[in-house]
Amino acid sequence: MSDSSRNAVAKDSAPRAPDFVHARRPSMLAFLNDPANLFTLGGLGCGVLGIYFAVRGVFSAAMIAMLWAVFFDWFDGPIARRTAGRTADLRTFGGQLDSLVDIVSSGVCPAVVLLSYGQFNAWFLPGAFALIAAGAVRLSYFNAFGPENDSTFLGLSIDNNSILVPLVFLLEGFVSYNVFVVTLYATIAALAILNVAPFRIRKMQGPWYFVITVLILGLTALYGLRLSTDLT
Repeated sequence: MSDSSRNAVAKDSAPRAPDFVHARRPSMLAFLNDPANLFTLGGLGCGVLGIYFAVRGVFSAAMIAMLWAVFFDWFDGPIARRTAGRTADLRTFGGQLDSLVDIVSSGVCPAVVLLSYGQFNAWFLPGAFALIAAGAVRLSYFNAFGPENDSTFLGLSIDNNSILVPLVFLLEGFVSYNVFVVTLYATIAALAILNVAPFRIRKMQGPWYFVITVLILGLTALYGLRLSTDLT
């Protein structure tokens, strides 16, 4: 779910306490009987795969996993809005689940990519921590206060981390290791700042769903070719 979708969820659910506060709580697994929440968990699976491949040093596969985590994040919102009879409880739960998945897929995963590419040298820990911390602060802020308006949001949406890192990673192999690792570190540091920076950016809606889909498919094809070359 993009920031714009998450903001809509927060705005929709913020004025009232969820129904289960006033009644007997349903089981945790009951909330998985929902297409949007299952789709969100698909994004979590991609994030975990990205971490796994990053630790193994299979960075092309890690980039593919990160990109598809973005796909699941963007489209769980439209699925939620098109699900008939979706309760306030499901919306509230889905918004919280989405935030937790985002910190894994767009915070922890690119941070682990940085650590792994830096061969887990301690010098890379500050950059990794900064990105995860910025993501946690950002998501906590929006969970607590919700959106301010319907046309813009504050700072760079965290899901952009999982798009910009794969774009920068296209340079890998075309420049020296030292040049690229500095570039990657600088990118991670810049993203951490932008995630919590006090500037406003227009929400990416409407045709942006098509643009994001095409970008994900195109980059997946490029990294798929890289992966097949690496394995041969």
